[in-house]
Amino acid sequence: MEVEREETAGEPGARRMSDPWKAAFVALLVVLLVCVVTWILLGSRLLVVRDVQVTGVERVSAQEVVAAVDVATGTPLLRVDLEESGARAESLTLVESATVTRGWPATLEVEVIERRPLLAVRAGEEYRLVDGDGVRIEDSPERPDAHPLVRVTGEVEGNDAVRAAADIVERVPDSLIARIHLIDATAPDMITVEFGDGSLVEWGSPEGTAEKSEILGVLMDEHPPREGRVYDVSVPDLAIIR
Repeated sequence: MEVEREETAGEPGARRMSDPWKAAFVALLVVLLVCVVTWILLGSRLLVVRDVQVTGVERVSAQEVVAAVDVATGTPLLRVDLEESGARAESLTLVESATVTRGWPATLEVEVIERRPLLAVRAGEEYRLVDGDGVRIEDSPERPDAHPLVRVTGEVEGNDAVRAAADIVERVPDSLIARIHLIDATAPDMITVEFGDGSLVEWGSPEGTAEKSEILGVLMDEHPPREGRVYDVSVPDLAIIR
């Protein structure tokens, strides 16, 4: 005669009966943890914007950038739209780009890259310093030695010819920048560069600026600039000197 025996708590049957309760308890803990974390990030006063730190500014004041970013103190850091905040900072004329990041636990960090002058444009009796987009940076009563003069037609801001002239300035060696007196970009596909010593560079179109600047350096080493000398690098493979 067989005798049925009761399953004890340590036996498999009892463990199977308790497993659903354990799973439910763990799930409840996970939900509770998620709720707590969500509250800390979005609802509590622990991780909110208390300060906006701005770096990389010289011509623009930090206060202007903070005002442009326009994020109120007390805003949960996680709710801040970083891309939109950066775009608002970039709406400032002298700001080329702005990157906004979260500095936990309570700081919004804004890294600014300002526009920098590359060229000078004659404006009446003064000179206007502009960047590669033709944006006005500042005015000078005298022609600045550090920035070549550029001559273009039409509006300066947004002018493709200004961009082409700026590409030349950004790519040629510093030793050449000091020599440049004028970049004539009135005809964007036939740019000429005039040196202060009276020599001339026929640059041609803006394409191949890096290659042209390297070739020009070689030609100038072999045939030093002098008044009346012309370096033609408009077709790099057929560069000539006249």
